[in-house]
Amino acid sequence: MKNKQHNLDRNNFILAEILVGLLLFFVVLVITVKADLSSAETRLSDMVTYIKEQYNNNMKLDIASESKSLMRMIQSVEVLSQQIQQEEKTSDITEELLENYCTISYLTGVLILDENGQVQEKYCSDEVQAEEILSQTDQDVLLDVVDFHEKTYSVRMECEDGSYIDIAANGRQDKPGIVLVYYHTPERYTSIFNHSINSLLTGYSLEHNGTIVISENNQIVASNDKGLIGAKTEDIQELKCINESAVEKQLVRTDYQTIPDYGLMEKGRDYYVYAYMSADKIFAKTPRNMLYTVFIYLVIVGFMHALRWRMLQGHQKEQMRLQKEYTKNLESKNLELREAVFQAQKANAAKSSFLSRMSHDIRTPLNGIIGLIKINETHMDDRELVKTNQDKMLVSADHLLSLINDVLQMSKLEDENIEISHEPIDLGEISREVGTIISGRTAEAGIAFEIGKQELPVSYVYGSPLHIRQIFLNIYGNCIKYNKPHGKVTTTLKCLGEKNGIVTYRWTISDTGIGMSEEFLKHIFEPFVQEHSDARTVYSGTGLGMSIVKKIIDRMNGTIVVTSKEGEGSTFVITLPFEIAEKPEEIPAEMDGEVNIAGLHLLLAEDNELNAEIARTLLEDEGAITTIVNDGQQAVDIFSRNKPGTFDAILMDIMMPEMDGLSATKAIRALDREDAGTIPIIAMTANAFDEDEKKCMEAGMNAHLVKPLDIQKMKEAVCRYLNKQNDRQGD
Repeated sequence: MKNKQHNLDRNNFILAEILVGLLLFFVVLVITVKADLSSAETRLSDMVTYIKEQYNNNMKLDIASESKSLMRMIQSVEVLSQQIQQEEKTSDITEELLENYCTISYLTGVLILDENGQVQEKYCSDEVQAEEILSQTDQDVLLDVVDFHEKTYSVRMECEDGSYIDIAANGRQDKPGIVLVYYHTPERYTSIFNHSINSLLTGYSLEHNGTIVISENNQIVASNDKGLIGAKTEDIQELKCINESAVEKQLVRTDYQTIPDYGLMEKGRDYYVYAYMSADKIFAKTPRNMLYTVFIYLVIVGFMHALRWRMLQGHQKEQMRLQKEYTKNLESKNLELREAVFQAQKANAAKSSFLSRMSHDIRTPLNGIIGLIKINETHMDDRELVKTNQDKMLVSADHLLSLINDVLQMSKLEDENIEISHEPIDLGEISREVGTIISGRTAEAGIAFEIGKQELPVSYVYGSPLHIRQIFLNIYGNCIKYNKPHGKVTTTLKCLGEKNGIVTYRWTISDTGIGMSEEFLKHIFEPFVQEHSDARTVYSGTGLGMSIVKKIIDRMNGTIVVTSKEGEGSTFVITLPFEIAEKPEEIPAEMDGEVNIAGLHLLLAEDNELNAEIARTLLEDEGAITTIVNDGQQAVDIFSRNKPGTFDAILMDIMMPEMDGLSATKAIRALDREDAGTIPIIAMTANAFDEDEKKCMEAGMNAHLVKPLDIQKMKEAVCRYLNKQNDRQGD
């Protein structure tokens, strides 16, 4: 059975070899024929182009020679006219005078004609007769020179014997009449041009270059085949076929014999250049190429048979090797699959753990808020209890908001495409702001806050103020949160130097808190990691703060190192590089005064009824008058309908139906009225990221407030921009 299969394979192999051989032979034949035709076309095309260029040069020389000769005749007739005018004053024109002038000016003859073109006097030095010359001239044009002395008649006449006569005529200056001069060039000189045409084809042999023909007026004037000179092109079969194609420089078959000719042509101004060659010369190399092909094919077949024998010999060994390799690869794939399953299980576990933690962390404050609301419903008369419960609900709500903000911040920071803002800031001012906040928190917690040595030689740098505050507020927050009663938080700032416009600072922040274990320090920057299981309950932590800090510092090309000892406290060392910025011009401080919005008429755009009701209540409690609309288009419409000064400020939600807050702001700013560009427009939105604030500012808003609404921040923002507006109007 194996032998039958082997023989079958062998027969199929031989059949395939024959088919491949035939296909190869046919392909090579086609390619060779096309290549030979292309080569012949290129060779003949280059040849006729060169001959055409040389022929054009000869014609140019001939035309130049003709022009030069006619110009000489014109000059001669003008000079003779002037001489005749002078001679007429002293004596009559004689044949002797004309002969003398012909000798001096190298002319063949001179004719003096009356105003009707009749000969009055003449001189001819050869057999050319005056009547012959006058019969060849255009009489109407010739007689025009009698009345128009500025005209000159000139022409070259070709004679039947191949010679030509150059003629020039001008009107007489002394009386009506014509002066005509001419020069006769014999045939022995004119034939030089035809000799030069045929000399172009010298060196082009019929054997190597094929037949070359130059024709004028359907007559062959030159050829490397002397027998064709003087013949009509229409009488030559090859030329007739080329003309019928009517395509220049394209190889065409000129006849349909067993061994055909191929040729092409190129048209000149009033002539044609042809070249054609027999097929046996064009395809002279084809048989040799076919023999080479057969030889190469046989070599390849022999090599393939030898290779096939070697392959059959090693087939069994190769099969065994492949089987072993397959088994090995299968085991490797199984290992990879098991690892993938493990990673998937790990990811699912991490997802489940994340959801479990988030469920716990969200439900805990929500449970407290809901439970306290129910308690208040049953104890409405106990004002002290209700007030206490409300304070507790605010704490729980703040914790829930912090958790949501941290999760969203983590999501943003994990997106590598999010850019950290790069704007000029004052590090000293930011440090003071953070210090003020932390001083208040430490005082509330009964913890000392010590500010050590602060090296800040360069205060103005480029950076993100939001993220810098977030770094230090998170770290200080942990130092306060996990400190001991009556503990201490210390901080120092050191400048590490300047180089290439970059200044590097190092902050060292220490506490005397509960500390961390060495094992926990390995995972401190992982999300939701807390050392103590009761941390969420006891310390109200989310486990995201240090992870956010690490990601921000990494994006700012900085470093953070944490050391700690259980029961003694922790130390955080933050190193951040900053690009140095120029110190900005001093800006005058804003007017001090009480933040009061009582009596202000505010336009509130908010699509959520509950949020709108909360905002209205808070604003009206402060004495403000509010007008509420449900979307951006309504805000634009009501602002447009009311006269300037009706509204003191606009509070604008961002995500609304019909028209969003950004589009509404742009529409208001584009209105043609005096208050459209000055009225404060303040964003009140749940979109809390830097890019959201940037979009608001670019749309034309004055401030960006994040929900939930902080009535104090809202009052400050409204009053700030109203004060700025009043200052501009005062100026």
